[in-house]
Amino acid sequence: MQRDPRDSRLHFSIGKRRLVLTLLILIPSALASAYVGSVLPEKGSTPLELAIIIVYSILFAWISVGFWTAIMGWFTIMRRYDRFAVGHALSEPLEPGPPPRTAVLFPICNEDTPRVMAGVKTTYLSLQRTPGADQFDIHILSDSGGADKWMEEEAAWAALVEELDAQGRIFYRNRKVNLKRKSGNVADFCRRHGREYKYMAVFDADSVMRGDTLNDMVHIMERRPRIGILQTAPACFGRDTLLGRLQQFANRAYGPMFAAGLHFWQLGDAQYWGHNALIRVEPFMRHCGLPRLSGKPPLGGDILSHDFVEAALMRRAGWEVWLAFDLTGSWEECPPNLLSELKRDRRWCQGNLQHLRLLFTEGLFPAHRVLFLNGAMSYASALLWFLFLMLSSIEAVIQALVGPNYFTATRSLFPTWPVWQPLWALVLLATTGVLLFFPKILSYLLILFKTRRSRLFGGPLRLLGSIVLEVAFSALLAPIRMLFHSKFVCITLLGRKIGWGSQQRDDRPTTWGEALRFHGGGALFGLLWGGVVWLYAPRFFWWIAPIVLPIVFSMPLSVLTSHDGPGRWLRRKRLLLIPEETSPDREITDVTHFTAEMEDAPVPLGLPREAGFLRALLDPGLNGLRRALLLRHKRNPGEIARARNARLVEKLLEGGPKTLSAGEKQCLLRAPDALLEAHTRAWTADGDAVRKAWLKQARG
Repeated sequence: MQRDPRDSRLHFSIGKRRLVLTLLILIPSALASAYVGSVLPEKGSTPLELAIIIVYSILFAWISVGFWTAIMGWFTIMRRYDRFAVGHALSEPLEPGPPPRTAVLFPICNEDTPRVMAGVKTTYLSLQRTPGADQFDIHILSDSGGADKWMEEEAAWAALVEELDAQGRIFYRNRKVNLKRKSGNVADFCRRHGREYKYMAVFDADSVMRGDTLNDMVHIMERRPRIGILQTAPACFGRDTLLGRLQQFANRAYGPMFAAGLHFWQLGDAQYWGHNALIRVEPFMRHCGLPRLSGKPPLGGDILSHDFVEAALMRRAGWEVWLAFDLTGSWEECPPNLLSELKRDRRWCQGNLQHLRLLFTEGLFPAHRVLFLNGAMSYASALLWFLFLMLSSIEAVIQALVGPNYFTATRSLFPTWPVWQPLWALVLLATTGVLLFFPKILSYLLILFKTRRSRLFGGPLRLLGSIVLEVAFSALLAPIRMLFHSKFVCITLLGRKIGWGSQQRDDRPTTWGEALRFHGGGALFGLLWGGVVWLYAPRFFWWIAPIVLPIVFSMPLSVLTSHDGPGRWLRRKRLLLIPEETSPDREITDVTHFTAEMEDAPVPLGLPREAGFLRALLDPGLNGLRRALLLRHKRNPGEIARARNARLVEKLLEGGPKTLSAGEKQCLLRAPDALLEAHTRAWTADGDAVRKAWLKQARG
């Protein structure tokens, strides 16, 4: 489905805005590159200095994109109107008829079960407070692998459905074969249930959304039938660690401006971030099946960062992708510590570098090719910064060791005197600083004078103090992130693949042992780098000290920012506050309360909550539920399967659950007759000792 050809205003604005952005990036970058050449001792005439100029010009262009995005976002919010904002559709009445059915998907994989169910409960209850509640169903799509986690989730789901009287409204499914991770999980849902729904709202395990926001998104999609994906700009909340509070403050203070800027440049060619978005199911099923890249991982095989690719495929098919920057009521959580963030970034780095192989795929829109390149640059830019700093350090050391060349290759009566202009270098540094930090000043002015929401951030002075604090810690952590991202790019290009574990979503702090293991090598490298420069070019050392010193002290920085003590202290001082703390929506209060409530809920038989497999064997309610779910799709096992199941029951009764392998536990949980036999024999008179031994084993 193509855009309406009569909508010439949109076509004209797309071309005009992107031409302006291109000029705003290329012209200043060319001027900055020339200026760098004039600052260098040899004026860019040596191969080393030429490399410095090339790398710097690419980096200058890269940070210019973010700068101009912030500028246009600032103007968009200052005007309080954008004629192309999809939110305008909310003022248009819907056509009469039955409301479209919408599925809310929670794809999960070995997540914290109480937090997941609290998010499901919060979203469900929020929907129930809206007129359109009956059109929504919630599907929990589990890729959790272990039997204990599977049964823990199933028990929590059953309890939640019973509590909310939500039979036939909240569903749970655990995949037997976990192909293609989250994208495969969603694709499996589409194959099973896609034809039952017109839309699906894809969440993350920690996502929360207001019911009226979901209804508004459906309304927009109904009034804008060319939209295939409608992406919200999620707000971060819920963290107490220092790093978490820094990130969620930055998201809430600067995020709205950058989201408005992205909308200004992208219009109907936005990206999809994989969660907190509404998708039109039929075209998604028809056009967004992900290819398997040729070759071996990490650059081949399954596509890890599936979301950008799905948006590009949707757009290639003629459907639009929009960022609803003006919709509120969409939330997620951010990583609690630096190690958790970097583990996530390593996966994203591999996925984004895979996108480079798709740059020249036939039929893709130019905007999405640029988004692929932009995603790869999110990590490749770190390697470029690293190369720029290394080349600059080498240049400084060479100048110190070799000295200046007074006589050029051409004949001259007079020597060429090298002139060092420190003011020029300071101007260059100041220009780069403006590109990086001026948007944060604009955000402060925007909150203070236009939106008048500074009280939600603690007031004007505390908001300013919070921004200064965030800038200081960003400057300290940026070199550490640069070093790790450079490493991730290199190991990906060298062919080393990674795992895909679940993310840490609690506020557990980083231990000194973990910090030493992850940061020790980098700290040693920082000492060597700084030591060599200090030894041979001590004046240049002070230029790179803001980079080298944070790397050297990366271990204490990582540990400090992972603790919730400093974060809670700053909150008491009303610093790094966000609106979700000063004036929380009901959904934020609910999800926090429900999580604590579910974590403290008693488990039958006094079992640990994590002992899901043993509970499925002993708890009559969960055992009966598991068998009932299996009997809905009853299949008569063959003689071989029955014999195998009988052996597993005997093995279980003799040695307890710990004697079974992960695969054997899975077999028992899919065999209703064997489950019933194990449960019955554990609760009969002669099974009393067996049952007590199992309970002791679990509690020990």
